[in-house]
Amino acid sequence: MSEIDPDELLPSERMREQVLEGDITQIHRGQQYADAGDTFTIDGTTFEVAEITDRTLDDLTDEDARSEGFENLEAYRSMLERAHEHFEWDEESDVVRHEFEKR
Repeated sequence: MSEIDPDELLPSERMREQVLEGDITQIHRGQQYADAGDTFTIDGTTFEVAEITDRTLDDLTDEDARSEGFENLEAYRSMLERAHEHFEWDEESDVVRHEFEKR
């Protein structure tokens, strides 16, 4: 267990603010950025990475999208396509879910 930089796991200020507000409780990334038990601190509030799960894009649900601050999976998918110039939604693409909770 170690203290990680929240900027590594949560790449935008908007995301970090939404984590503080409780709107984001997990994030999927293309690779693993933390281990279960690692902690990170945002504006004096500490969070612990509760679970790391290997998944594919096909595993994602509307509930996953809401846990990442989006209305539904389609809104999440649209954001990914806008944010990443050459992104293509491939259901077999591997992703890593990082779930975290306020300590």
